[in-house]
Amino acid sequence: MSSQAPTALIADDEEPMRDMLRKRLHDCWPELTIVAEAANGIEAIALAGQHRPDIVFLDIRMPGLSGIEAARMLFNRCHVVFVTAYDQYAIEAFEQGALDYLLKPVGGERLKTTCARLKQRVGRAPDDIAQQLGRLLAQGAQPAQPPRTYLHWIQAQVGSSLRMISTREILFFRADEKYTRVQTAQGEVLIRKTLKELADELDPDEFWRIHRSTLVRVDAIAEVTRDLRGRQMVRVKQSGEELEVSRGNTHLFQQM
Repeated sequence: MSSQAPTALIADDEEPMRDMLRKRLHDCWPELTIVAEAANGIEAIALAGQHRPDIVFLDIRMPGLSGIEAARMLFNRCHVVFVTAYDQYAIEAFEQGALDYLLKPVGGERLKTTCARLKQRVGRAPDDIAQQLGRLLAQGAQPAQPPRTYLHWIQAQVGSSLRMISTREILFFRADEKYTRVQTAQGEVLIRKTLKELADELDPDEFWRIHRSTLVRVDAIAEVTRDLRGRQMVRVKQSGEELEVSRGNTHLFQQM
């Protein structure tokens, strides 16, 4: 965190909302510098990496990458505040304390309270809000809330660069000691996210866990065969690699 004047990034797909929040933050906290504005979650991730703000204000519903998905990538690097029209999210978040929300239209005492909290937190390491974010995603099953959001992008460090990989590009994930191998048609990268975390965060209709060490994208499966030992083996398109199906997951391919 910076020891100088605090900085912030605003992410909202509606420009009037960004303008309103910027103006009202200036009125409430004139020392806060808005270093960048993003129109979607993907831009927010990229701009946060470039400007390294102390605080990120994230609209929950944005195209490309939702605010919650973006927060899961950013929370350990900056303080996160959600801006939302869905007050059912806010009630539980306020009770938890670690998460902060602003309700649209932004303003009033709630904004002052949020700014006061942030002034105390800037300069300290961000709170670990991973569990709260997970609960918010799980709440998506409730009719009164937006549908559950699954991961659509994987963040991977490649040398000194940060690469964003669409799940549509990924053929399979495979546990590799302390890392997880992410295989695409262009090659592979390693990430630190565990296979269990990925299984919880990916759309189960898009990715199947065929083995305790393997997740495969369903439409990347070319065929399923049996080897000489009677094991089911999945052959992956654009890769030629064969992946073993564990006995506990053979029900996925009942026709075999």
